[in-house]
Amino acid sequence: MNHPLPEAFLSRIQNESFPGLQLIQALDTPSPVSVRFHPKKQKPDFEIRGQVSWCEAAVYLNERPQYVFDPLFHAGAYYPQEAGSMVLDSVLRQLNLATEPKVLDLCAAPGGKSTLIASFLDNKGMLVANEVIQQRARILKENLTKWGYSNTVVTNNDPEDFQRLPQFFDLMVVDAPCSGEGMFRKDPAARDEWSDDNVRLCAGRQKRIVMDVWDALVPGGIMVYSTCTFNSSENEENVLWFIKELGAELVPIELHEPIMKGRNGVGFYCIPGITESEGFYIAVLQKPDETLIRQRNTRKSEFRAQKDALDCGKYADLSEYDLINWNEKLLALPKNYTDSMLHVQAQMRLQKLGTMVGDTSRKGIIPNEELALNPFLNRYKERIELTKEQALHYLRGDTFPLSGEHGYQLVTFQNVPLGWIKHLGNRFNNLYTKEWRIRKQF
Repeated sequence: MNHPLPEAFLSRIQNESFPGLQLIQALDTPSPVSVRFHPKKQKPDFEIRGQVSWCEAAVYLNERPQYVFDPLFHAGAYYPQEAGSMVLDSVLRQLNLATEPKVLDLCAAPGGKSTLIASFLDNKGMLVANEVIQQRARILKENLTKWGYSNTVVTNNDPEDFQRLPQFFDLMVVDAPCSGEGMFRKDPAARDEWSDDNVRLCAGRQKRIVMDVWDALVPGGIMVYSTCTFNSSENEENVLWFIKELGAELVPIELHEPIMKGRNGVGFYCIPGITESEGFYIAVLQKPDETLIRQRNTRKSEFRAQKDALDCGKYADLSEYDLINWNEKLLALPKNYTDSMLHVQAQMRLQKLGTMVGDTSRKGIIPNEELALNPFLNRYKERIELTKEQALHYLRGDTFPLSGEHGYQLVTFQNVPLGWIKHLGNRFNNLYTKEWRIRKQF
């Protein structure tokens, strides 16, 4: 085999009763294929092999689809996600959270956990999804935009920057960068990058990341800590270190077999060969309940765009949203969280804020792709249903003969919006976002 398992890793697994020798055998077997469906959009007609027991919206597939050639994938109707990481769904449903919590997904790209959290919140509360690497932050923005929730913000910041938001978040999810042992099956190249030195390096980095963001968690707030690795240094030992150094408490949760309890009952594992997944570790911590310093949110009414709201009425249902004019771009933010979202904007580098409804122009509103993909906001009636071939050409940025009325039209596939065109009678302008266009031949 081109990518043998590292000898030091093999020796550790063979000499420790946990997680067991079945892990070594499983790492040379095919990875399962799993997807999670959007709760508000049309489900694709997949050949389903079974349910992911710890996430009710997720299933296993008989084979891996060609996602790039499926219009429903581009429409955000589902998200291909590794099954183990979807344990987060079961964990979130057990937590005693505020009714509309402020949530931070700290290490969020490419967006699997962020889209899961967005579905869990169901457009209530607020989600800040952060990624420190700019190119990965753009991918995160694309995936969250296609998922289509307005209570989301995408930031591009170092963990320490969140010290500018003291006692702000009710819940943090820290899927910390790790040595990647849990990806040895799915990504064999990860085997070549692994070493004991890298494990130690990652364990230290994980401590620094949590220490950097801890002040941004409200007293009594919850932190979900996870990695995709099996060793105790990055998992149980780090969790116990957080408990000792930060006064955190381990929150009891229940996850049933085949998910395994961690060493000495600290956290839980998905283990290939035992669970039908890649490797994943998760634990839940609570911050001590001390005095809460209330934030003063800034950036208020001067950005609200009441006049433009009238023009946007035919495109979007803005009854529960504030419309913000941001450099001639119209953004819809949930009314209950407008000031909080603008407060984050004032402190952080942003990639995305709420849902962009459109751009202002002398001739009226030019609708934006973000609105097309948002099932909560989009109310536009002028729609053209495309065949699969037409939809793929549209997603490539092509134009082709298409009957329809003059003006902006929403194009759909299986009644799920894909994006906008401007119909000119005998032809149309394709408004699909250039950066998202399919480049592969079909």
